[in-house]
Amino acid sequence: MNPMSSYRANYLHETGPPIPGLIGSSSAMEEIYRDARKVARSNASVLLLGETGTGKELIATAIHRLSDRNSGPFVKVNCGALSENLLESELFGHVRGSFTGAVNNRTGRFEAAHMGTIFLDEINSTSLHLQVKLLRVLQERQFERVGDTETINVDVRVIAASNRSLMDHVDEGGFREDLFWRLNVVPIQIPPLRLRRDDIPSLVAHFLNSYNEVNDRYVVHIQPQAMEALQEYHWPGNVRELQNYIERAVVMAESDELTVELLPEEVLGTRPRTGNVRGADIEALTHELVQQGITSCEGDDGDIHAKIVNRVERETIAQVMLACNNVQTKAASQLGINRNTLHKKLKDYGLDV
Repeated sequence: MNPMSSYRANYLHETGPPIPGLIGSSSAMEEIYRDARKVARSNASVLLLGETGTGKELIATAIHRLSDRNSGPFVKVNCGALSENLLESELFGHVRGSFTGAVNNRTGRFEAAHMGTIFLDEINSTSLHLQVKLLRVLQERQFERVGDTETINVDVRVIAASNRSLMDHVDEGGFREDLFWRLNVVPIQIPPLRLRRDDIPSLVAHFLNSYNEVNDRYVVHIQPQAMEALQEYHWPGNVRELQNYIERAVVMAESDELTVELLPEEVLGTRPRTGNVRGADIEALTHELVQQGITSCEGDDGDIHAKIVNRVERETIAQVMLACNNVQTKAASQLGINRNTLHKKLKDYGLDV
């Protein structure tokens, strides 16, 4: 194959159709598809970052299925669901008599994932003691079961996920920096649903089909006002929250249409049924602000963008930081940007935190 043919093949491989199991065609999701395809062809560790409910497990599953390890096991572990002792045994296994209740030998999840992929969700919840053992597995591909001296070798690809900035966690002393860099070989930021609103109609259609089948219903139409309300809601629970509301609507519907009455108050609270008064107020205030800004800049040779947009952004960031007690992770989440972007803007705008 000549170099140009090879380039085209790789390009198509990276930018092909949406990955099965992942819904959305927004620019944010297209970037996720490209990153997933690229990293799947390697054995590099992957760190998935994003708010709760954004679909990190689905991305991890897709990377495994696209990889050369797809014939091997895909083992999932929620690190936040178990205590430290139980999690250590879950990950590395134990031998009989190693602790109270260990009546038999047990194979750990790392050993079970040999020649495949292990997905460590909520990696940020692990203890510093356990992080030492995780670091060794990543560096040497070796570990011992709890209570044993025999070293076990594994060939496993690690995908980790966190719903908070691990760098912030490192700065606070709750996460080892050396483990962070081992996990952060290929970081992928999963966007919250509020930053990919164009995908909401596709997600709604997907969940309607799923829950119609499960519940033997036939809700196939969506009232325009209902779709408008769904697209205007800020979705703090992300895709998982949307999925919950669609399931509820299918169960409670008395016709073949999903109407605005079937949506919970949380969604309707941001959009009164008589019209989006809050949105209209913001639009009017923005219009007035820009008009006044342009008027005040008349006769100046400066950059209107810097004098209006940058000032509004600076003030927005300053007030959000104040409301979040200067916690950058929380402020970045409220602003809908990642922590690194926020950190840069704080420096650019000279905001003292």
